[in-house]
Amino acid sequence: MSATPARPTPGRDRRGIGLIVYTVVAALVIGTAVWQSVARGDQGTDVRSSMTLTAPAGAGGGWDTFMREQQQAMRTNSLVGNVQVVNIPGAAGTIGLGRLSTMDGQANVMMVSGAGLVAGVEQTGSPVTHDDVTMLGRVVEEYDVVVVPADSPYETLEELVEAWRADPGGIAWTGGGTFDQLVMTALAIEAGIEPSDLTYIPKSGGGEAVQALVTDTAQAATSGYMDVSDQIEAGRLRALGLAAPAPLDGVDIPTLTEQGYEVTLANFRVVAAPAGITGEEKTDLVELLTEATQTPEWQDAIQRNRWSDVFLTGPDFDAWFAEQQVQIAELVELLG
Repeated sequence: MSATPARPTPGRDRRGIGLIVYTVVAALVIGTAVWQSVARGDQGTDVRSSMTLTAPAGAGGGWDTFMREQQQAMRTNSLVGNVQVVNIPGAAGTIGLGRLSTMDGQANVMMVSGAGLVAGVEQTGSPVTHDDVTMLGRVVEEYDVVVVPADSPYETLEELVEAWRADPGGIAWTGGGTFDQLVMTALAIEAGIEPSDLTYIPKSGGGEAVQALVTDTAQAATSGYMDVSDQIEAGRLRALGLAAPAPLDGVDIPTLTEQGYEVTLANFRVVAAPAGITGEEKTDLVELLTEATQTPEWQDAIQRNRWSDVFLTGPDFDAWFAEQQVQIAELVELLG
C-alpha cells in the first residue's frame, strides 16, 4: 500500500515562494548592477586585471556555456585577475549586442556571438550589427543533427526527404533556435523543396524541441547535437544525419553531405569586444583569448561539449566572417 503524501502547509508554501521570489529579484538586481558598473567603466580597461565575459542569452544555453568555460580557463590559469560572466538575454541575442555597442572604448569586456545572432540581426531588423563592435576571432564550431522520434516511420534521411518532397507543409519540423531553422532551410533547398512551403514550429531550446517530437507535435527536428545526444543514446530519438563537414570522432551518425545533401552550416562561436578600443588593446584581447583556448581546461571543454576547434583571428577571420554574414542573410531572406 502506498503512503498518502503529506499535504503542504500553507504557511510553508508562502515562505518558500517568498524565498524564490526574493532570490530571483536579488539575482536580477545583482546582474544589473554588475553590468552598470562595467558600463560606467568602474573596472578600468586593463584586460589582465578584470574581465567581464558577456553571454547574450540566459543561463544554461550554448552561449552561456561557452563563456563559463572561458571563465574557468582564465580563472584556473590566472590569466586575468578577476573574471565574471554576465547574461544579457533577449531578442535572439541582439539586446546583448546592443549593450556591447554602448561600451565604446571599454577593453575589459568580451561577448560571445554566433550564427544565431548573425541571423537574429537580420530577422529582427536590429539597428545594431556586428559592424558596430570589434570582432576578435572565431573559436569553435558545433553542428546540428536531424532527428525523428524513435517510432517514426522514417528510418533514413532519404525516406524523410521523399515524404517531405511529396508534402512540404505536411511534415512539421521543429528546433531550438534560429540556427536550427537555418539548417532545416538549407536542407530543404538541397532537396529541391521551396522554403516558403515549409512548416516550422520554433522552440526556445533543445528540450522543448524533443518534447514536440515525442508528443507528435512535430515529425522531425534539427537541433544542436549536444542538446539531444542523451535522447539519441537513450533510444528516444533516431538520428538521421549530421550537418557537419566531416564525421565527428566517437559519433556514429553519417553526415548530410555523405548522404548527398551539401549542408555544412556550422553553429560557430565568435568573440567580440566594444568598438573604440585601441589597436594595442585589441591585440591584448586576442592574446588573452588565444592563451585561454590553449589551456588544458579549455581543451577538456572542447571534448566534453563536442566542439570543433577552429580558432582563427586576423584578416582571414575578418574575410570568413563577412562571408558568413552574407550566407546567413540569404538564408534568412528565404525564410521570409
